[in-house]
Amino acid sequence: MSDGDGKRIASLLVDHPDPALGYELLAEAIGADSGTFLAGTLDSLAKAAQVGAEVREGEMNYALSMVCGLRPKDQIEATLGVQMAAIHLATMNTAMFMGQAKTWELREAHERALNRLSRTYVAQIEALKRYRSKGEQRVIVERVNVEKGGQAIVGNVAHGGGDDSGRDG
Repeated sequence: MSDGDGKRIASLLVDHPDPALGYELLAEAIGADSGTFLAGTLDSLAKAAQVGAEVREGEMNYALSMVCGLRPKDQIEATLGVQMAAIHLATMNTAMFMGQAKTWELREAHERALNRLSRTYVAQIEALKRYRSKGEQRVIVERVNVEKGGQAIVGNVAHGGGDDSGRDG
């Protein structure tokens, strides 16, 4: 991983008997279809887990596990997962800072940030749900009663703009 100036701040090692296969499995787990995307994704997660010049290994692994846990199907889902992991880490750090605040003003500032971050996370979850459903709305009918002589139709029902000339009006 590198910082904005190209300086190396961390290195990533895959703990697998066959490192090439390990990276391939990692790429598959995060929905990466290229080495470039995998490297960029890992670099982004490292930035989210970075404090000063240090990338915290535990936070990096945690953030990576969040993205893998979403089981992204493509790179859009993977990048949204990275953003969600970053927002979650920032939310937890802000909660810690709020608890450690020495003044009322600092506490209020952290509380506002915590509120914004939490709302952002919820919006990201909704965005992921909308993206995965491709905008489709689903209605699930739990129970339908059809009385004697009645009819029920299951499926899409469309009312045509047909001609009413055959009807008594």
